[in-house]
Amino acid sequence: MRIPILKLHEYLLITIQVEMDDQTALQFQEDLLNKIHDTGAKGVVIDLTSVDMIDSFIAKVLGDVVRMSKLMGAQVVLTGIQPAVAITLIDLGISMREVSTALDLEQGLDKLRLELEG
Repeated sequence: MRIPILKLHEYLLITIQVEMDDQTALQFQEDLLNKIHDTGAKGVVIDLTSVDMIDSFIAKVLGDVVRMSKLMGAQVVLTGIQPAVAITLIDLGISMREVSTALDLEQGLDKLRLELEG
């Protein structure tokens, strides 16, 4: 199953509303990087509000997606991280130190705008 990636001005918006398995995560990674390349997007908001649990592979892919997007010139903001997901990321030692986060999609877009304009 593919995760939809929407374009809004110079941003890409992704709301993950499916249970992610390894194949879906890898397909998402490829789709997002291709979309950044094709559109020249300057920013990406990945909304994780509907993601209740995350395993080590998905967490690694998510961290990789953030770093790869930055290499391609797109800032990333993760929004809606649930407590169980935050605990898992820390327990697995997945470093999100350089990753911007926000409570919800609206705050994520505001944060992205500030980072790109400031």
